[in-house]
Amino acid sequence: MKCPYCACQDTRVIDSRETSELAEVRRRRQCVACTKRFTTYERVESRGLRVRKRDGRVEDFDRDKLEVGILRACNQRPIERSAITKLLDEIEEELRTSGASEVTSTKIGDLSLERLRRLDEVAYMRFASVYKVFPDASSFEKELKTLRQEKL
Repeated sequence: MKCPYCACQDTRVIDSRETSELAEVRRRRQCVACTKRFTTYERVESRGLRVRKRDGRVEDFDRDKLEVGILRACNQRPIERSAITKLLDEIEEELRTSGASEVTSTKIGDLSLERLRRLDEVAYMRFASVYKVFPDASSFEKELKTLRQEKL
């Protein structure tokens, strides 16, 4: 591991523990050269999950890309970062445990919407406005009415 302060390749682990979700390992490290400390997180990266896009292209699953979309939907909402991380973990776990080597972007979008609906209805509507591609304002309004009826 390279030190972010002095770029020295020689660092040592001074503390290591699993995160609460057990999906990552948090390590406190200290640089041998400059003695500064920093934290790293390790997460197992499973290869092989591919995403079939609406236009037919196939690409590797990119959690970071999904995270950007969800963070954009949650922008300026009273949502804890830990709740967003948990949501992302749940989506990724469901995709990976399905056993399929390829999933559709529609499946990922549906899982995201399902969880955002429970988390925050404004974030849900923001994500839906991009994901569902409403043809006009009345379609968007209809989705909003459906959301309100489900809350009752």
